[in-house]
Amino acid sequence: MKYKVEELKLFARSLLEAIGLDSDKSKAVGDILVEGDLLGHTTHGLGLLGPYLAELESGKMNKEGLPEVVSDFPAAMTWDGRRLPGPWLVLRAMDIAIERAKKQGTGTVVIKRSHHIACLAAYHQRATDQGMLLSLHCSDPNSSSVAPFGGLDPVFTPNPVSFGIPSSKQPILVDVSTSATTNGMTNRLFNEKKMLPAAWVMDGHGKASVDPGVLFAEPKGTILPLGGMDSGHKGYGLSLMVEAMTGGLAGHGRADPAEGWGATVFLQIIDPQAFAGLEAFERQLDHVIERCQNSKPAKQEEKVRLPGERGLQHQATSELQGLQLYPSIMPSLTPWAEKLRVEVPQAV
Repeated sequence: MKYKVEELKLFARSLLEAIGLDSDKSKAVGDILVEGDLLGHTTHGLGLLGPYLAELESGKMNKEGLPEVVSDFPAAMTWDGRRLPGPWLVLRAMDIAIERAKKQGTGTVVIKRSHHIACLAAYHQRATDQGMLLSLHCSDPNSSSVAPFGGLDPVFTPNPVSFGIPSSKQPILVDVSTSATTNGMTNRLFNEKKMLPAAWVMDGHGKASVDPGVLFAEPKGTILPLGGMDSGHKGYGLSLMVEAMTGGLAGHGRADPAEGWGATVFLQIIDPQAFAGLEAFERQLDHVIERCQNSKPAKQEEKVRLPGERGLQHQATSELQGLQLYPSIMPSLTPWAEKLRVEVPQAV
C-alpha cells in the first residue's frame, strides 16, 4: 500500500511523542526514518520505528537531555550521546559541523554512546544541498555478527561507510556496509524463510552459504566481510578503519562493557570552497559523472547509474504518488498505534 509522505512523517512523530519524546526529537527521528524508506532502504526506515518505541518505553533509549561535550577544538568535537535518539544527535552534529566547516574548511563530530542512527543515506542531502561533502560512518560496539577475514568468531557489526558528494548535476549518495549484507536484511529474510541472493554469510564451520539461518544455528555462523570468501580482506580492512574512526577516536567501543543497541558515530563535513573552490570541485565531479553515465552498459537495457541515483528517483516518485511501504512495516506499527491511541494513516 502507498501512503502520503507527510502523513507518514506525522504518524511517526505522533507515535514518538505519545511514548514521551519531545517534539524536536520526535520530528528528527520520524523524518529520518521516512527518508530511509523514500530512498529505498526499507530495513532502515519505518521498519525501525517499532523497535525504537520499545527502546524508549523500556528506558534503553533516553528521552531527555543533551549530549555531553567531551572535547571541543575549532574543527573537531567529541560528544557523549548519553544514549539519546541517534537521528536527533546526528542532525545536531551536522549543523555544528557545517557551521565550523564554513569557517575552518572542515568540521568533525565524533559521538560515543549514541543510540541507533537509522539509514546513513538519509542525512546526505542535508549536506550536499549546501554544497558540502559529508563523510558519515558508524559501528555498534554492543554486538558482533561479522567475522574478520579468515576467522570464524564475530568481531564487527556491518560497520557502514557513507558519503554525500555534491555536484551541479545530482548528488552522489554512497551508503554501503563493510560486510556483504546487514543484520536487518538477514533477520528479515530469516523470518520470512527466504534465502539471500548470493553467499553472503558463512556457517559456523567456515562454509559460505545463502541461508541466513546459519546465523541462528549452532555453532553460529557470521556475516561475511565485503568481498566474501575470495576477497573479504578488503571489507575486513574497511571494518577496521571504521572501528578506528568511531570507537578509536571516541575512546569508547568494543573494549568497554556493552550497554545495549546503539552506535558510535564519525561525522565529518568538508567545504570544497576552502580548497580549490566549489566551482572547481563541481567541474571535476561533473566530468567524472558524465563519463560514468556515458559508459557503454554491459547490459543494453540497464544504463550505468550513479550511487544513490535509484534512491533519488524512488524518492521523487514517492513524494508525488505516495510511498510504497514494505508489506511488514505497517502491520508492525498498528499495535503501537492502538496502544498509544494514534490514528493510523489511510493508504492512498
